[in-house]
Amino acid sequence: MAYWNSRGLRGNTLEELINYTNTKYREKGLALIQKIPTPIKPIKIDEKSRHISLAYFEQKSTVDYIGVVQGIAVCFDAKETTKEILPLQNIHEHQIMFMRDFVKQGGIAFFLVYFSKHNEYFYLPYEQINVYWENAKIGGRKSIPYKDMDRNYIISNKDGVYIHYLEQIKRYVESN
Repeated sequence: MAYWNSRGLRGNTLEELINYTNTKYREKGLALIQKIPTPIKPIKIDEKSRHISLAYFEQKSTVDYIGVVQGIAVCFDAKETTKEILPLQNIHEHQIMFMRDFVKQGGIAFFLVYFSKHNEYFYLPYEQINVYWENAKIGGRKSIPYKDMDRNYIISNKDGVYIHYLEQIKRYVESN
């Protein structure tokens, strides 16, 4: 079992920015995206403050976010790396399986990836990451290099929205 204060919470700033973006999208009537909480089982609760000080993950989560963008079902996960690569070990098989099933149902699945070394955000379609995932399973590369990220899917700051990923969803829909 994993502790809830483990490395899984590294991307808090990234998630805060995405949550802010999603609030703006909702306010503007552009999208309704919800953060999916990871179910935890509290083990130790401070009696005085009623804060959980120790807990275990009850089950594997699916993805970080799920919702609808102008009639299109979307799900995505946020990943952050300080390296020149996005290690595939940061992506879990149950996430890939959930995204695969989601896409089979007609939805759009993707990752929002932040390369902090370059201060750049990317939209990474499920189909692209799945190619790396499947190749890694048969002995191929175990990471996605920054240099391989599609510059057409870089995410910009626009209209008061810091991680304006809707433009990338639109670009993806139009190209498929």
